[in-house]
Parts: sequence; C-alpha cells; structure tokens
Amino acid sequence: MAALACSTASAWAAEGRGPSEGILIGQVVLLIVAGRLLGEAMLRMGQPAIMGQLMAGLLLGPSVLGVLWPDAQHFLFPKDPAQKAMLDGLSQFGILLLLLLTGMETELGLVRAVRRAAFSASVAGVTLPFICGFALGQVMPEFLLPHPEKRLVTSLFLGTALSISSVKIVASVVRDMGFLRRNIGQVILASAVVDDTIGWIIIAITLGLAGQESLSWMHVTQSVIGTLLFLAFSFTLGRRVVFKIIQFTNDHFRGEAPVIAAILVIMGGAALITNLIGVHTVLGAFVAGILVGESPILTEEIDKQLRGIVAGLFMPVFFGLAGLSADLTILSNLELALLTAGLIAIASVGKAAGAFAGGYFGGLTGRESLALASGMNARGSTEVIVATIGLSMGVLSQNLFTMIVAMALITTMSMPPTLRWALRRLPMRREEVKRLEREEFEAKAFVPNLERLLVVADRSATGKLALRMAGLLAGSCGMTVTVLSQTRAQDGEEKGAADSDAADIIRAAAEGAETDKGVDKVDVITRRHDSALPDAIAEEARRGYDLMIVGIHPAAARGGFTADLSKLAAAFEGSMMIVDARSDHQTDPLGAKLDFLTPVTGNETSRRGAEVAIAIARAAKGSATALSVINPETRNRGLRKREAESVLEEITKVGTHHKIKVNTLVRAERNAEDAILHVVKRTKSNVVGMGVSRRPGEGLAFGHVAGALLEEAETSLVFVAPQSSGAVKSSSKGPEKAATES
Repeated sequence: MAALACSTASAWAAEGRGPSEGILIGQVVLLIVAGRLLGEAMLRMGQPAIMGQLMAGLLLGPSVLGVLWPDAQHFLFPKDPAQKAMLDGLSQFGILLLLLLTGMETELGLVRAVRRAAFSASVAGVTLPFICGFALGQVMPEFLLPHPEKRLVTSLFLGTALSISSVKIVASVVRDMGFLRRNIGQVILASAVVDDTIGWIIIAITLGLAGQESLSWMHVTQSVIGTLLFLAFSFTLGRRVVFKIIQFTNDHFRGEAPVIAAILVIMGGAALITNLIGVHTVLGAFVAGILVGESPILTEEIDKQLRGIVAGLFMPVFFGLAGLSADLTILSNLELALLTAGLIAIASVGKAAGAFAGGYFGGLTGRESLALASGMNARGSTEVIVATIGLSMGVLSQNLFTMIVAMALITTMSMPPTLRWALRRLPMRREEVKRLEREEFEAKAFVPNLERLLVVADRSATGKLALRMAGLLAGSCGMTVTVLSQTRAQDGEEKGAADSDAADIIRAAAEGAETDKGVDKVDVITRRHDSALPDAIAEEARRGYDLMIVGIHPAAARGGFTADLSKLAAAFEGSMMIVDARSDHQTDPLGAKLDFLTPVTGNETSRRGAEVAIAIARAAKGSATALSVINPETRNRGLRKREAESVLEEITKVGTHHKIKVNTLVRAERNAEDAILHVVKRTKSNVVGMGVSRRPGEGLAFGHVAGALLEEAETSLVFVAPQSSGAVKSSSKGPEKAATES
C-alpha cells in the first residue's frame, strides 16, 4: 500500500500536473503507514507512539530521505505551495482535534484534589524555564529570528514553549508504571494539566500579538481581558450550555454519530470565539475539550470515537508533517549544534529545577519532588504542536523550529526511563493505601458508576417514594435524572403542575441527601411522550440509562406484579429498581424514615441490591441491616455459617465505603422469606431492599422469595434487578454484563 501510494504520488509529481488530490492521498497514506509502523516500534521500546510518527516525518523529509535521495523526497512531497497547502489544511484542523482531546483528558477534579502541591510545582515549573527561555530569546543571534524587530514576541513564545509539558506523554508513562492513582502520580498529572492550561493561554495571547503589525499595549490589554472573560464564561454558564447541547443531541437525534458532530461544532464555535477576541484558536479548542470531558453524558463513548479517527488519521499526518518541516541537517553547523544543545540544557535544567523546588515547597518529600522533576521534563506532542503553530504564524524561523523539535524529541525520549527510575524508589503511604482501596471499590461497584436515572412514577404514595429514592441516589453521586411521568392529572390539576411536583420531590430529596462528595445541584429533566407508556419507555431507553426506577400503584397482584407493571418492565432491558410503598410510607412517603433490611446470598445480584439499599439508607440518614439465611437442615452447617459470615463481612465493607454502619445477622431458617419477615419485625426495619434476577415468562417475576414478600410483607419493598441477558446499553459505560443469581 505504501509503495503504491509512493509510486502514484511520484508519477503525478514527475508529470508536473500541479496540485492534485491524488498526490494528497498518496502523502496521507504514506504518513499513516510509516507513522503506524514506527509508532509501534517505539511502543515496543517503551517510548510514546507519537515519537515514531514524528520520526516518520524526519525519515521522509529533508533530514534523511532528502540527504540520501533528494529527487525521491521532492517527488513524494513537492514544494509546490498549492500542493503543500492541501496537506497543511488537514494538519491545521488536526491541531484543533488534538487540543480537543487534550482538553478532554484534563481532569479539573484531579487538580482540586492535590491543588497545593500541583499549583506550587506548576508555578515554579513554569516560571523558571519561562524566564530562561525569554532570556534566551533576548540574546539569541538575529539570524535565528524570523523578524528581528519582533524579538519580544519570539522571546515570549520561546519562554512559554520551554515551560510547558506534555500531559499525554506524562500520563502514558505514569499509567504504565501503575502510579496513575498514587499521590505522586496525581500530582505529576495535575501539574502537567496546570502547565498546559497556563501555557495555552499565554501562547494564544502571544500568537495574537504576532498577528499585529506593531506591538500595541491596547491590543495586549484587550486580548488579556477577552481571554479572562472567555474563560469565566466557559467555566460557569458555558459548562451548562455544552452539557445541554450534548444531552439534547444524544436524546433527540437519530442519525449516525450525532454527538460527535455536536462536539465538533462546539469545538469550532469556541475556536472562532477566541479568534474573534484576538487570541489563537487553539485556546478555544482546548477549553471546549475540558467542558466536553466534564459532561456527564457519553463522555467515554465520545472519547473512544474521537480518539479512533484522530489517532488513525490526524495524528500521523500532523506529527509526520512536523517531522517533514524539520531539517536536522542544520545541526552539522557547529554553531547551530551548540545552540541546540544549550536550548535542550536550558529547557531540561530549568524545568526540572523549577518543578523540584515547587514540589518540595508544596509539601512533597525529596524523592517525590525528584520524581515530579523527572516527569515534567517531557515536551512531546505539546511542544511539537506549539512549534508548528509558531512556524506557521511566523514567530519561529525554520532553524529555530528544527531546534525546538530536536529538543522535544530528546527530552521526551529521555523522560520515561528517568521517571521509571524515580518512581521505583517511592514507598506507598498509609493514606494512599486507604484511598486506593476506596477507588478500587468504586471502580467495581454499581452505585458510584451510575450516571443517568430514568424514573417512571405516578402520583400515588408508591410513585412519590420512588421519586424520593431517585433523588437520594442522584444526590449521593451527582447523577442526571429523567422523569417519564405516568401522571394522570387529578381533578382541577394541570398535568404540567404534576410533572413539576415530581421534579421538585427529586430535587428536594437530592439536596437533603447525606453525602461527602460535594455534589452540585442535581439536573432533573421531565419528559412526556404521546405514545403509550411502554412504548415511551422503549423509545426513551435508546437514549442510554444506567437504571430505571419504577413506582406505579398497584405494584403487586396475587403474589406477583400487575400486568401493567410487567409491560413497563418488558420495555426496558437495562438495570431496574421496582418500588412498592407500604406501611408508614403509604401515609408519609416523603417523610417517613428509611431503615433498610437487605437479604444477601453472596452473588453479584445480591450484592448490587444491598449496595443500592445501603446507599439510599445512608443518603436518607437511615439504618441498614444485612441478613444472611442458612438452611438448618443443610450438611456442613458450620461451613455454611462461615460462608454467610464472610458474605456479611463483604457487605460491611460496602457500608464502610458508603460511610454507614451496617448491622449484620445470620439466621437459620428453612424458608428465606420467613426469616426475612421475622427479622423485619425484630429490627423494626420499614423497607426490604434486595437484589433479584428476572425470571423467564410472560409476566415480570423475581423468584419465589420475592413473590412471597409481595404477598405477605407489611413493609415497603425495593427490588433491584440487573440488566436483561443480551441487552446492550447505549450509555457511556458500554455493555454491562448481566449478573446471574445462584
């Protein structure tokens, strides 16, 4: 394929046919193939793949092929300005997409968690190399400057270019080392995030100045004020606007990849806004990526789809073209070689010294500060992007561009081994162990990974209790709730008013939920359909929900569920929670306490039901009791009891992670339902919450125990059923494995 592309492009170039899409296709295919092969080789050597893509450009450009076979190099990449502009256009759009992905990888929550050390390291790690780079620009020989009269702009740009790090490269190495969730790993990533954010703001303003005929302090002031206003709007009202655009597109458009199109529009709009205020478009793309990454809907799916096209097409083309633009043969000149070595030394020492000092005074130990200094010295993709923009804007000369690319290549390839060496010397702290255990639990747990709830409720006590529980769950983890109201307006009542009441119940419960995560105000969407409710649920389910909560009266009939509720459940294949209000919740569904009894058996379905019960109990400031039932007539009763105690110990850990004490009981009883009913009276629990599995058949059924409770229990009931076997989720987490009940 590469040979065919090469020969085709060469033939067209040789014929002198001028600008041609055929030549463009040949160039793109060649860069993709070469970049992919060399990128794979770099990965096997423990280096970032983008270094292989950059080296592909160097090999195909004047640095190598241009020396060994100049005619072939000119055939493959003719210097015709119109032809070159076609590839440049693709590369320029690739820059925006790369900045979009960089922004999506920027975790502001991570920065907040380690803000003292991260900001200290970033400020010192940016300031010192910035001063060094600026000073270098002031004393640099004029023959290296594209416009000697604009030395100030080049110096500002050079200082910024030397002071930032590559989040992508740093994250890759830290992840490979297993330090992504360690304290030092989080500080390194957070510092790189702050570096990038500060750097792109300064670069955007600097490039805005570069576009002016002369330096005007009025224009500088306008650019700074405009940038600050843009950032203020983006991280307040803009965050909400982006979320609503993504949500509306996901929920209402049915074409192929509508959310991707919406993201690209958001990126383009933000880039145009920054262009209008006099700064570079890269800032708009970067900020758009941050806002998209914080959207609670489909962020993982968006990342996968975007990353595929960017990694497969735009990255090889962009970094390959950057390599093509660099001419390492200039380093045969002793003066330029010495200047390049000096540039690398200034960049490395300045960055490492600044990061070390900032980390140490930010509360890190000497070893941790050394690891931080090692990790922050990688420029990688960020530096290449910055240098390419500077070259295209006329801020950098061709020689200075090549020197910066060489610096990016050398610092990036030296960073992984030095960072690995530094990280291996760091012992794990006690608080790190506890935090990692909590994060490991949350990664495997059910409730912490819920993002979107669908609630189907009527105006009965059961419906209100379901709405309340939905609000408590949402408030505990910060979820988005959609209410699909089955409301029948009562006499003299408008349907819209009833829908508003449902949303108010959820919001009130969410605001009153006991939580330690600082969850913002829960977003509640009320949606009505003209079609029958089962059809409306099926249509709504396609939009992607993690859990449907149903509160419809009556729920039970003859020891099972009503036909109406069975039809609703059949329309939703995802995880489901059925609520049935009884006893004191019939008279006071919004105020009565929520004291849960949760029967457990040790399987994943049972654990999931217990987790939901514990999470709601904690959010409602109620209590939780876990019950394990063993058959007294079984063989090896002692073994069964030890197994039951082990299961209860696991549930106790779930309670610990949710910050609530879970009482535990083991009861010997032939029938589990009898044991449950007995313990309910003994513990004065007023809700039985349990995990169940859907049973095959025409109607909704959860097995004998659930049927007996529906027939005999006086307390409220909550059944949590996993996703139907074979169902495919469309939410951000992808297909969920259906748990099976033993």
